[in-house]
Amino acid sequence: MTILRTPLADGSARGIPDATVARLPVYLRALNALTEQGVSTCSSNDLAENAGVNPAKLRKDLSYLGSYGTRGVGYDVEYLRYQIAREIGQTQDWDVVIVGVGNLGSALSAYQGFSTRGIRVAALVDADPKRVGTTISGITVSSLDDLPAIVEERAISIGIIATPGTAAQEVADRLVAAGVTSILNFAPALVQVPDGVDVRKVDLSIELQILAYHEQRKAGNDKVVGA
Repeated sequence: MTILRTPLADGSARGIPDATVARLPVYLRALNALTEQGVSTCSSNDLAENAGVNPAKLRKDLSYLGSYGTRGVGYDVEYLRYQIAREIGQTQDWDVVIVGVGNLGSALSAYQGFSTRGIRVAALVDADPKRVGTTISGITVSSLDDLPAIVEERAISIGIIATPGTAAQEVADRLVAAGVTSILNFAPALVQVPDGVDVRKVDLSIELQILAYHEQRKAGNDKVVGA
């Protein structure tokens, strides 16, 4: 299991498992919803229910942040929001570059949810000369050859690959060479990156196939019940 080492105030390191890191945004979303409802404190059970996780798992996850709540009171919603937002880098804005402005890349560039989570689409890049120079979501599409200059000028450390699978590895190589150290890969292909570069894979077709599997299982169970 991979452990994320996060510096503490005294300079020491706190280990947070990847699985916990993956759930922190879910907790933050639940806390934001509670804030909108005017809730100032919540129990671990209430927060777990809103986040869709087991209460014991939630308490263990939050313990990595040094947050244990107050017995008989629960968690201070606003403070816990701040703790989690700070932990996952949402107390500052992060510029990202999207490589590939086909249907998926264009849709991602227009997604309003990024800005509310401290993520700003700062640049769009494509290898197709017909797309270079066009404007999408208010951003002029740049050439893939300009990627190094864009990354350096805007201090971009996060890149999104939204290209066909055949181009994914070349794009990943170019992002790494340009200085990008975190990549979100939507392309239907695995990419290899050097140590020190983080990659998150999002394969929409696989997720749909998993849902289709469950639908098939449910249909099969219905037939057995109705037999």
